Amino acid sequence: MYIRVHPRDNVGIIVDPEGVTEGSVLSDCVVVRERIPQAHKAALAEIAADEPVVRYGHPIGYANRPIPAGSWVRAEFLDLPVPPALDRLPLATAVPAPLPPLEGCTFEGYRNSDGSVGTRNMLGIATTVQCVAPTVDYAVRRIKAELLPRFPNVDDVVALTHSYGCGVAIDAPGAQIPIRTLQHISLHANAAADPLVVSLGCEKLQPARLFGSELPILGSPNLIRLQDERGFAKTVAAILSAAMAFRVLPATPR
Repeated sequence: MYIRVHPRDNVGIIVDPEGVTEGSVLSDCVVVRERIPQAHKAALAEIAADEPVVRYGHPIGYANRPIPAGSWVRAEFLDLPVPPALDRLPLATAVPAPLPPLEGCTFEGYRNSDGSVGTRNMLGIATTVQCVAPTVDYAVRRIKAELLPRFPNVDDVVALTHSYGCGVAIDAPGAQIPIRTLQHISLHANAAADPLVVSLGCEKLQPARLFGSELPILGSPNLIRLQDERGFAKTVAAILSAAMAFRVLPATPR
């Protein structure tokens, strides 16, 4: 009738396809007070105001009113805590014992200058704004057709495009989440943690804002601005030229 994920949980998830009706009795003698749809939460005990609502053994919110046992626990019954920054998430309380180290084991990979290790040797072409996405997509098709066959050591070329426009609200609440997501994808270890960056030039999300100190090469040939190149054809040519000079596409195959 319901799933209780962890012994500490004070809510259960209704699994009946039609839900449960008022007067139904849950397996631990809790009487359902109202109809509760499938996949929704039922209170398995009295939950006082300001007490945590616990699922998976951890609080998922705090009751903003008393919730009697057997009630449908709706989203509006919960107040959510302020989430921590992504780089300050606390470790789980049930940390498993460390596993013994692997001795004498190796794998085929690439050691990057920042210490990270990738399992593929790829060129990532990152973008700061969706305005340059079609240009980068076209350039990637050209690189795959014209350059990659000459370099068997390079596995692929990837266009890291997205849908954020020139006027994206980079200082809006929560904007740091997509910005950091783009940064981390662009700096993936399989792309040598060192992308080629294509920018428009006038967008709010400038390369320095997107990468910060993570990309000290800003201003080098690794950064191409479409408005500086003055046209589609020249921009594509600049991307192909930069790809040839990029260190994952060396002048001679490894």
